[in-house]
Amino acid sequence: MAFHKAERKKAKLRLALCGPSGSGKTYSALLIARGLASPEPSIPQAKGGRIAMIDTERGSGELYSDLLEYDVAPLAPPFTPDRYIGLIREAEASGYGVLVIDSLSHAWAGEGGILDMHDKATAASRTGNSFTAWREVTPQHNALVETLLGARLHVIVTMRTKTAYDLVD
Repeated sequence: MAFHKAERKKAKLRLALCGPSGSGKTYSALLIARGLASPEPSIPQAKGGRIAMIDTERGSGELYSDLLEYDVAPLAPPFTPDRYIGLIREAEASGYGVLVIDSLSHAWAGEGGILDMHDKATAASRTGNSFTAWREVTPQHNALVETLLGARLHVIVTMRTKTAYDLVD
């Protein structure tokens, strides 16, 4: 049978907080994580459990340890999708209820990230065609996205945005 009765089920949060450096992304992510992990009985969907953080920001994620209790896994370059995927799976296997990834930007633009992998694939190709180099990189990016979407815990990621400047006379 292709159809079944629709049922409301507990869903896991997938949240991205984007902003320029210093805009409060990490702070906000941790406050939201605290709310999700709350054992508050009046909010049954909140019982998220322990909080984990993947910190690519050279230890700055630990600056907020006075706000709440959480565990940190530092991630230094290379920022390959596989390394993120490994830590996401480790957080799941360890029974965390909420995972904060601060920052996911490095998986795209950091050393060893998707753009770096693309540049290397382009340079290694016989033709130097950057369009066909995406054939090698896209499956790795897709695997990271699928891991984030399929994770059996709440996931909050931070991502940096660039600030645009206009010079006006």
